[in-house]
Amino acid sequence: MKTIKNIGLVIFLIGLATFASLTVIGTFKVTPEIVDDYLTAKNIQSEIFINDINNTLVNKEFNGISGLAAVVSSTLENANAQHRKNKEYNKVIYTKPSDMAAEIGKKSGTGFIVENKGLMWFFTFGFGIIGALLFIVPNVIFLGKKGIKNDGIYHENATNRGWIAWLVFIFLVSFYIILYFFSEYTVNWTYLVDPISESLSGNPAGHWFVYGFMYCVVMSVMAVRMYIKYRHNTYQMVRTTSVLFFQIVFAFLIPEIMVRLQMPYYDFKNAFPLDYDFFFQWNIKSLINTGGIGLFILVWGIVLTLVIVPVMVYFFGKRWYCSWVCGCGGLAETLGDPYRQHSSKSLFSWKVERWLVHLVLVFAVAMTAMTLYSFFTDANTVLGIKTQTVQNSYSILIGAVFAGVIGTGFYPIFGNRVWCRFGCPLAAYLGFVQRFKSRFRITTNGGQCISCGNCSTYCEQGIDVRAYAQKGENIVRSSCVGCGVCSAVCPRGVLKLENGPEEGRINPTQVLLGNDVDLMDLVNKK
Repeated sequence: MKTIKNIGLVIFLIGLATFASLTVIGTFKVTPEIVDDYLTAKNIQSEIFINDINNTLVNKEFNGISGLAAVVSSTLENANAQHRKNKEYNKVIYTKPSDMAAEIGKKSGTGFIVENKGLMWFFTFGFGIIGALLFIVPNVIFLGKKGIKNDGIYHENATNRGWIAWLVFIFLVSFYIILYFFSEYTVNWTYLVDPISESLSGNPAGHWFVYGFMYCVVMSVMAVRMYIKYRHNTYQMVRTTSVLFFQIVFAFLIPEIMVRLQMPYYDFKNAFPLDYDFFFQWNIKSLINTGGIGLFILVWGIVLTLVIVPVMVYFFGKRWYCSWVCGCGGLAETLGDPYRQHSSKSLFSWKVERWLVHLVLVFAVAMTAMTLYSFFTDANTVLGIKTQTVQNSYSILIGAVFAGVIGTGFYPIFGNRVWCRFGCPLAAYLGFVQRFKSRFRITTNGGQCISCGNCSTYCEQGIDVRAYAQKGENIVRSSCVGCGVCSAVCPRGVLKLENGPEEGRINPTQVLLGNDVDLMDLVNKK
């Protein structure tokens, strides 16, 4: 079995290395037809850009996308600089250089990768899936019988911030930086999944389709690991199945099929303010112009945020969304599970968490208020601040850097719920309701607690669960996502996730000291 695991690791690393190498290899030849089609589709009016791009790009062949991207970027910047200098703002091209290079590169690809998409998919995704499963499945035997298995987690480089963890960190951060800011380097990745994209939506794949497909693949493979590790706990098995279902069906398949049916691309489980651009002008106008289905989506999004979300939190706590439905939570609970022990339990982290996550919520709400004001008044500014600037700032700082680069890239170093704990505005909104108006709590049986610390160690939200368990105090923290792992790793059955009456839900317990002069008064009050 050890040999099988090693073989699987080698196969996985070969697939990963091949996938990574696709960012810098490949052949691209730009024909006049490709450029003409692009200029027409984008309605580009800049004579400077058109002349320069025809002279520097047409009939040129590039080895790797970087050369093509450099030409596009310099040509675009030069043209825009001259138009702004001459105040010809109607000719300024507002497309990002990376997006332009990606679109032109996508149509210009030639050679082995483009002609052998299925084979290249097998050498990348296929090797990754097969290798990972060969490495994971033997754990059914290595872990022995069903039960709590936490041995050696702080003795492994991969799970205790060793060199393997840092390599994973570098890869994840690099992947998200490329995905969000250098999309031209994803062109070869899109070729691999073109057949899948065309079968679903009828369109060639873009870099966001690559991400969606990869998201589902990674979650599915790591879910197998969850099934094996937590096979003694029915709650974890069902919860893992739930997040897989909602990610694959609701977040991936349904939106793609909707595009094929000439409907708007929409994830029906994605609630505002996590879906921060739902009320952006372009989205509202697009939904209204789409007709009945667009209006339904608009109403559904509002009802989901204002009615369904708080009502569900009242009955089931924020776990119904964060641990059973949310895609971000799903990735954290599968890919991020090996790193959950890295969440900081310090008081300082708790203070940072409370301030930061609520500041992001305020930022999202203020931005949306500005957006709606601009939409209904046709004003571009609010109190002298450009609405578009605020939207762009949120998209980059929160939507890309915080949620993507930091939120997922930092799994191996700071734990698997960095985004959910410190940045997610929807988590902050859900937390308000859960803390003050919910039936959900984690009950504790202090008499059974042996203070082993498993619960606190594996709390991905940084809650010192043991401190509550020792006092027999219910856990009603707003940050708790109800993942249930604290209960799953408890050897004494001290912790239980419950939905009960509001009365008695919050039961702070004062510690009685033998030298307390008011000891009897305290006892009588109870």
